[in-house]
Amino acid sequence: MSRNLTADLAADLRTRIVDGVIQPGDKLPSENALMVDFGVSRTVVRSALTRLQAEGLVETERGRGSFALTPPDAGPQPVPGSRPVASIEDRLHLLEFRLGVETEAAGLAARNHSDRQLRAVNTALEQFAASADHPGHAMKADFEFHRAIAAASGNPFYSDCLAALGQTMIAMPRTRLLTGVEHYARDYFDQVVHEHRSIAAAIADRDESAAAAAMRSHLANSRRRFKASVRPPV
Repeated sequence: MSRNLTADLAADLRTRIVDGVIQPGDKLPSENALMVDFGVSRTVVRSALTRLQAEGLVETERGRGSFALTPPDAGPQPVPGSRPVASIEDRLHLLEFRLGVETEAAGLAARNHSDRQLRAVNTALEQFAASADHPGHAMKADFEFHRAIAAASGNPFYSDCLAALGQTMIAMPRTRLLTGVEHYARDYFDQVVHEHRSIAAAIADRDESAAAAAMRSHLANSRRRFKASVRPPV
């Protein structure tokens, strides 16, 4: 029964975020308010918020509450039977999966890319670098960067894989919504930009080993950063 209540609450909040009733950066109702409004326990509320965090729609900061992120653009529908990203553990598993897939894709992109495909990689990179103050734009540009590399691999299965995962494969860091620690958040963002530039440079140099190593390092760092940002509910 609690699992249905969790799904119902998550669906209601998800709809409000996607429809724009709750705007990007807006604070969600408090746990107590959600408990009263939906007649559910604190456990159900926290489980629903955890599910939305894993989807990349919500970030929670201890002591401040939960905030909405820009919802991803509509993309391909999940393949029947595919596994949803419904928990923090799922998000970590997804990053491990991406480590294997995208490391190989980056190496192939270094070998096979066309001039047009390299321009697409660099365009997405510069759009990401310019999006420090807009989490929604950053999420979209981050995804486009990785998708452009998959396309440059020359193997359509890599492109299909990332398209199927969609923009929610990008885990937005909690620090992007913090106030009073802008310097820390910018340092985090600048590090990701630096990692992206390293990948793009190796691809441009047609250095397969360096491109694969740079992508592996980036995604391993992403997994480490995500784990460090996750805090248990209080």
